[in-house]
Amino acid sequence: METSKRVTVYFEPEVHKALRLKAASSDRSVSDMVNDAVRLSLAEDADDLEAFSARRKEKSVSFDSFVTGLKRRGQI
Repeated sequence: METSKRVTVYFEPEVHKALRLKAASSDRSVSDMVNDAVRLSLAEDADDLEAFSARRKEKSVSFDSFVTGLKRRGQI
C-alpha cells in the first residue's frame, strides 16, 4: 500500500464546516471524503477524455456556422 501524502488545502469557512459536519455524521474522516471527491472528479475527467478521443475523427463545426445554419433554417 502506498503511503499517503500530506497537503495543505484551504476551504472557505462554510465549506469546511459542512465537511466536518458531514464527516462526523457519516463516521468518516474529512481526508477520506476529500479523496473520494477528487477521485470522482478525476474519473469524470477520464470519461470526458475518452469521449473526446472517440469523437476525434468527427467533422468539426464552428459555433458561428452552427448558429448561422440554425438561423438559415428558421430555427432561431
